[in-house]
Amino acid sequence: MLLSHVRTPSPPLTGHLPMGSAPGTPRAVSVDSRCVQRDGDPWIPVTGEFHFSRYPAAEWREELLKMRAGGVDTVATYLFWNQHEEHRGVLRFDGGLDVRRFVGLCGELGLAVVVRIGPWAHGECRNGGFPGWLADTGCTPRTDDPAYLDLVRPYYTRIARELRGLSHDEGGPIVAVQVENELYDQPAHLATLRRTAEEAGLRAPLWTATAWGAADLPADVLLPLYGGYPEAFWEDAHKGWARHTRRHYFFTPIRDDHAIGADLRSHAPAGTGPDDRRYPYATCELGGGMAIAYHRRPLVPAADITSLALAKLGSGSVWQGYYLYHGSSQRLDHERPNQESHDTGYPNDLPAVTYDFQAPLGEYGQVRPSFHALRLHHLFLRDCGADLARMEPAPPEAGPDGLDDRTTLRWTVRSDGRRGFLFVNNHQPHEPLPRHDDARFRVRLDDGRTVTLPDRPVTLPSGAHFVWPIGHDLGHGIVLDWATAQPVTRLPVDGVPTAVLAATAGVPVTLSLPAGLRVAGPAKVRADADGTLVSVPQPGTDALLTIHGPAGRVRVLVVDEHQALTVNRVHVQGEDRLVLSEALVLADGDELRLHTTASTTSLAFLPAPDSLTGTGLGAPAADGAFTRWPLALPGDAAEPTVTCVRAEATVPPARTGGSHDRASAPRDEDFDSAVVYHVSVPREAFAGRGEVLLRVAYTGDVARAYIGGRLVADHFWYGPDWEIGLRRFAEEAAGHGVEIRVLPLAEDSEVYVDASVRDGLAAARERACVDRVSLVHVHRATVRAADGAGHD
Repeated sequence: MLLSHVRTPSPPLTGHLPMGSAPGTPRAVSVDSRCVQRDGDPWIPVTGEFHFSRYPAAEWREELLKMRAGGVDTVATYLFWNQHEEHRGVLRFDGGLDVRRFVGLCGELGLAVVVRIGPWAHGECRNGGFPGWLADTGCTPRTDDPAYLDLVRPYYTRIARELRGLSHDEGGPIVAVQVENELYDQPAHLATLRRTAEEAGLRAPLWTATAWGAADLPADVLLPLYGGYPEAFWEDAHKGWARHTRRHYFFTPIRDDHAIGADLRSHAPAGTGPDDRRYPYATCELGGGMAIAYHRRPLVPAADITSLALAKLGSGSVWQGYYLYHGSSQRLDHERPNQESHDTGYPNDLPAVTYDFQAPLGEYGQVRPSFHALRLHHLFLRDCGADLARMEPAPPEAGPDGLDDRTTLRWTVRSDGRRGFLFVNNHQPHEPLPRHDDARFRVRLDDGRTVTLPDRPVTLPSGAHFVWPIGHDLGHGIVLDWATAQPVTRLPVDGVPTAVLAATAGVPVTLSLPAGLRVAGPAKVRADADGTLVSVPQPGTDALLTIHGPAGRVRVLVVDEHQALTVNRVHVQGEDRLVLSEALVLADGDELRLHTTASTTSLAFLPAPDSLTGTGLGAPAADGAFTRWPLALPGDAAEPTVTCVRAEATVPPARTGGSHDRASAPRDEDFDSAVVYHVSVPREAFAGRGEVLLRVAYTGDVARAYIGGRLVADHFWYGPDWEIGLRRFAEEAAGHGVEIRVLPLAEDSEVYVDASVRDGLAAARERACVDRVSLVHVHRATVRAADGAGHD
């Protein structure tokens, strides 16, 4: 039996954080010591990082719709100074650099925005985003040197001009501005940057700064934001897991991570960082994946991302920010790489083009398993975030003993003393945690009650991570005392309050309800004077229960763990509906747009719309509580033709470089001696379709793709097949084809890949070749409900 003692939270500190909007401001966003508020209500923002200037402007809107479909409600984006002022005095905000257009699109789609204005940004960008000419000015960057500030001021002034009228206080989407990035020892300079930005005309309800590395921030001037990653490309190429990342899979009050940016700090942290009592626990860089450096190439499965996000939430986070949520590509300025590299003074060599980050949405908008898994997490926050925001963590009396404890079950409770949520994480990367037999939890609430759940011990599988509710309001005065299933969402269905819960694989679903209620549906009910226990033997679309109480009835739908990953909530025909689909579902105005790589898919609605129209739709049929429409999509076009142009490669010499003397990537001239393959792409592959991905499986160390002699993509081998989006190069790809160049790995190069794929890296020391190539078509279909459809 495990015990957690919950106490009623103390009142938040207020009145000392001038970074918030003034009281009474329409649609105000503010912050106190515990949480962020929007329009007077607690709000847990879900922020996804997406770099507008690293993605084709013509596709911004579609990608923002994808982010919204994933449950993101706030978009964070960098402005890279070296892109906007490549040449001194020539400021550009046109085309793909048009930040005003991007922020305006976010607002149009109901997404809030955080702009990260630098001047120093990092983002794995050359010189951290500083223009090359800055080094020739003689100023001291990242300080209050007047010569430096004289260069920053016109840049900030132009940004302010571009963003005029777009602050949340002015009715726009911008809720926060971040100054600088990872600056840990210049608090006065950070305060100067905020003041300079405001004097330039920038407005925002909140002003933020990254706080990791025990950063010394100016008190009550900037809201400290934290992060945590499942892996670290900035570690050395040792074979083990990056040790410091273990902490992120425990429930802990420790907010800081001294490892992020440590490879760029000049000395160890000297202070203790911001005072946690004065600020809410907010994050801006929870790992949505991890970048690939030449010397270290981590592999990040979806569960590594979702369990980390859950652990942070259970630890008290009230702002879930992901970096990256959407992958992108580095800009090539006049064919000059813009990534951090040994040649530009960094400890790490990164790819010249790809900045995919293994993110939930990939470099070309690919939808990854982590996208669907995080959406479940975000639906929970949309539904329960306002309650959760002011609930404090209450860890058990006996918790894990240090970072190497893999046997003690990791769990905690967040509660307001009367109700709450129990968080369990039995997953961590690389070192699987054991299953736990006979698991049961005892939570002592501040009102004197002790809640014990479940009613009998259960086995928690290795890898399981979830949230269980305690005192969950179902409507009409009916409260779910507890459940062994995760809350997903609550909405009216045909006027009846309906709660959706998600089962965890391997864990029986039991609901505990007060005595005296009548339960109808596919469940086993045990009722006595002390309460009502409801067992749901088969979660799924049939598992819809109706609970009758004195004041009315409610429904509870328990979906299984696979169906939970297909749950969408959209606004159709004037009401919210559940849509189950394995396709990506985008709600845009009166349309639902589907993206999928499958040739068939389906849409299941609860409640069903009056009718649904669209090309390829079949007849609707009952599917448990849902109505399901099958959907047939166009068949795939012809496959590409692959020709080997040069079968032998010269192995490039092993090189090291950078401040940490790590393995260096092959140079441009090395690819002159690579194996070469030509891929012919049929023109009809692009006819009337969405993205077309060229999927390349190869044996080798690194590969590059050229179209018409121009470098368009590159890849450091780390296990998964390489995907190249061709839609943005359609005309050239159809006309010229794609040239793939692959190099083998030098025998004495020290490179890390995940243990599961090390045989593949070993093969790269023996040969370089393209093993197979295929086209993956992302089909798109549009359906429309009668009388219109939309999105809230």
